[in-house]
Amino acid sequence: MRNAPLSMPHTESERLEILKRYSNMLETLPGHAFDDATSLVSYICSVPIAYIAFIDENRQWFKSEIGLGFSPVPREITFSRFTIMDSSLVEIHDTLLSERFKDDPDVKGGLKIRFYAGMPLITPEGYAVGVLCAADHEPRTLNESQRRALHIVARHVITTLELGIKNNELLGQKKIAESAIIAKESFLANMSHEIRTPLNAVIGFTELLAGTRLDKQQRVFVQDVQTAGDNLLLIVNDILDLSKIESGGLSLELQPFNLKKSLRHVYDLLKVKVAHGVEFNLFLDAELPEIITGDQGRLNQIMVNLAGNALKFTTEGEVTISVKNKGETEHDYLIRFSVKDTGIGIPKEHLESIFERFTQAQEDITRKFGGTGLGLSIVKELVELHNSRIQVKSREGAGSEFYFTAAYKKPTNEKKKPKILPVNDLGRLKILLLEDNRLNQKLTQNVIEGFGFEIDTAENGDQGIELLSENRYDLILMDLQMPVRDGYQTTHYIRNELKNEIPIIAMTAHSLAGEQHRCLNAGMDGYVPKPFKQHELLEAIKQALKKERRPFIAPKADLSAIEQTDLIKPGWKKEVTSQFIQKAPSELKELQQAVYRNDFRIVLQTAEQLQVWLHLFLLKGLSTELSFIEEQARKKEFTAETADYLNILHCSIQEIIKELQKENDS
Repeated sequence: MRNAPLSMPHTESERLEILKRYSNMLETLPGHAFDDATSLVSYICSVPIAYIAFIDENRQWFKSEIGLGFSPVPREITFSRFTIMDSSLVEIHDTLLSERFKDDPDVKGGLKIRFYAGMPLITPEGYAVGVLCAADHEPRTLNESQRRALHIVARHVITTLELGIKNNELLGQKKIAESAIIAKESFLANMSHEIRTPLNAVIGFTELLAGTRLDKQQRVFVQDVQTAGDNLLLIVNDILDLSKIESGGLSLELQPFNLKKSLRHVYDLLKVKVAHGVEFNLFLDAELPEIITGDQGRLNQIMVNLAGNALKFTTEGEVTISVKNKGETEHDYLIRFSVKDTGIGIPKEHLESIFERFTQAQEDITRKFGGTGLGLSIVKELVELHNSRIQVKSREGAGSEFYFTAAYKKPTNEKKKPKILPVNDLGRLKILLLEDNRLNQKLTQNVIEGFGFEIDTAENGDQGIELLSENRYDLILMDLQMPVRDGYQTTHYIRNELKNEIPIIAMTAHSLAGEQHRCLNAGMDGYVPKPFKQHELLEAIKQALKKERRPFIAPKADLSAIEQTDLIKPGWKKEVTSQFIQKAPSELKELQQAVYRNDFRIVLQTAEQLQVWLHLFLLKGLSTELSFIEEQARKKEFTAETADYLNILHCSIQEIIKELQKENDS
C-alpha cells in the first residue's frame, strides 16, 4: 500500500497555486479557530480522531488535530491523497474490507484505523486543498445528520480562510481578519453559550462582506458562507444543553412557582402554531397543587419540546397536554405529565432509539419536518435530572403518548394567605387605559373605578397619544398588542417625542420569557400579566407611582469601526451613515409586512440586509433581536414574541436614525 503510485488530481498545478493563496493566512490565523471545528467533528461523530489537514506537492500537514499528535507526513503515505481526488465525502465503514485501505500499515498496525470519513476542503474555485477527517478504531457508519454536519464544518473551515482574506483586502488590517474568526474559548473546555461567539463573528462579518461591492462569484460564495454558518449555529445550539448536562454544568434551580400558571403559559405559547384541523387541549387535574417547588424553566423546556413535537407531527386529530396529581407525601407531590397526539406515530422497532442523539424515527423525518433529532434527547436528560424517566407509547399511523412522573417538593413554611383586599390610599387618580379588546376594557374600567379612580379608555396608541396630549393623567395602563400603534411604539413616542415621563404599566396576556425585561427596557415602569388579580394591579400602580422616573435609553450606534475605515478610505463614514438613513426604514417596513403575511422567504432575505447594518454599527443587542426573528422564519412559526421583537427594532432604529441625522447635519 505504501508503495502504491502517488495519486494526483489532473489540475494539480492549479490546486497548488490556490493553496499558496492560503499559506500566509494559515500561518497567521489562531489555531483555536480551527480547534473548535475539529472538537465539533469529534463530538458530533463520537470519534477519538479528528483533524484538519492541507496537502501540498510533497506532504500532508495538520492545522488542527485530535488523537494523532503527528507532525507533517509524506503525502504518499496518507489516506487524504485519495480524498482530495473526490468532491464529496469519502466514507470507509470498515477499512479491513476496503481493497484500497486494508493493507495500509495504519490499518494493520500503527493507529489501527478501522473507520475513516474524509470531507475534501473545496475552495470557491472548486479545488480540494485539504481534508476534514473523522476516524475511529472500530468500524462504524455515520448517520445523515453527522454527514451533513461534516459537510457544514468543512465549508466553515474554507469560509473562515476566505473571510480572513476578504477582510484583509477590504480593511488592510490583519486584526480585522483575525477578529472575524477568533474563538474566545475552547469548544470542549467550556460547552456554554460562549460557543456562539466565534460563530456569530463569522456570520456577522460575512453579512458585512455581503454589503460591499462583490462580483457574481464572490456573492455566491458569501451566500454559501451564510447558509453554512446558520446551519452550524443551529446544530451547536441544539447540543449546548446536552453538553452542560454531561459536564455536570447543569443543575435544577429549585424555587416555588405556580404550576397551573406555568402550564397555561406553555399552552398559550404553542397554540399559535397549531395546524388547521388539529384540536389542541390542556387538561389540568382539579387536585393539582397551585404552588410547588422545582425548576420552572426546565419543566417548561420539557413540555414545550414534547408538545411542540406532537404538534409538528400531527396534521389532523388532536394533541393533548394532561397533568394529574398522582398522590402526595408529607413533603412531596407526585405529578404525572403526559403529551398525547393522533399524529404519524413511531414504528415499534424505533421506540428505543428516538431518544438517541441525531436520531429520528424514520429516515425521511428530517427531510419532511426538519429538526436535528436532538429534542427528545434533551428531554430525556432533563427528565432524568428530575430523578424520573421519560416513557412512550406509540403505534405507527395512530399517534403517540410521551409521559413521565416526577416528585416536586411542597413549598416550605407555606402559610395559607388570607384574601388580600385592594386598599386605595392613593387618592383619586386619573388613569388612561390603552386597550383594544372591549371585554378587557370593561373589566379594567370596573376594577379601576372600584379603586376609586377615574379612567379614560383608548383603543389604540394613536388615540391614547391624542388623549394624553389633551388631558392630565397620573398613570397609563398599556396593552402591548394593539392595532395602528402598539404598546412598544406608543411608549417610545411618549418618552421620546412627547418627552413625557408619566408612569406606564404594561398589561399583556402573553407572559413570554423575557417580555417583562423588554417592557422595562422600552421605558415602561411596571408589568402586569393577564389575567390579573385586583390587589396585584393596585400594588403595581403603587410601585409605579413611587418609582423614580428614568428616561428610555435607546441603543446607540458605535461608529468606531467605521471611523477606522474612514481613515483609510475618506468619506466612508458619511457614505455608510447616509445609506443607512435612506435604506434602513424601507427595509424594516418590508420586514414587518413580510412577517404579518407570513412570507418566510422575504423575511429571511430582508433580515439578512438589516443584519449587515446592525453589525456595521456594532448593534449587538438589536442583532440578537433580529436573529430571533430569522430563527422563527426558518422554523416557519411566528409568535406574539416575534411582534415584540419587531417593535423593539422599529423603535430603536428610528432613534438611531435621528441621532445619525443630527451628526451628519452638524
